[in-house]
Parts: sequence; C-alpha cells; structure tokens
Amino acid sequence: MTETVTISQDEYSALHARIEDLEDILAAMNARSGQPMPLEWANRIIEGDNPVRVWREYRGLSLRALAVKAGMSPGYVSEIEGGKKPGSVDAYKVLAEALDTSVDWLVM
Repeated sequence: MTETVTISQDEYSALHARIEDLEDILAAMNARSGQPMPLEWANRIIEGDNPVRVWREYRGLSLRALAVKAGMSPGYVSEIEGGKKPGSVDAYKVLAEALDTSVDWLVM
C-alpha cells in the first residue's frame, strides 16, 4: 500500500515553483561551465576554501598539473590558492579555462 500526503493547492504550487527555480539554476550552471559542481564541493567554497584549489581538486588535478595546463608556474598557482597573491584577471581567465569553468566561479 502506498502512503499519500495531502497538501493544499497553495503549498503544491509553492513546491512546484521551487522545483522550477532549481531546474532553471541548474540549467544556467550547465550552460556556464558544463556539469555543475556537486554540493559537497561547493560547500567547501562557501565555507572559505579557495575556489581555485577546490576546482582543481574537484577536477582531479595536482597543483603542478594545473599549472602546466594553464601555462603558469606552480609557485604562482600555489600563491593564488594560498591567498598570498590576488592573481590577475588574465590569470583567472587562464585558470578558469584550464579548470573548465567560468571566472565567476573562481572569484566568488
């Protein structure tokens, strides 16, 4: 036997609207950077981890591998990840391309 739950039309409409909003958000994320980052990884950024480091680890890259892919020195990437250098706009563009994401995700 299947259990059922009865809710008001207003509650149903509100839930349906939230689902549509979430679908729109996911579609926008997909359009910007391919597959969206899973929530557990995004939470690391929200909690203060460096976005470049989180994206690098999410993509399974070592610091050296990211540096090579981006055409940067590993030391410079390390300084950006460690917050010792802010990184230029051009650096973030190159890193975003190497990480297959948008600059917006790296400078949150």
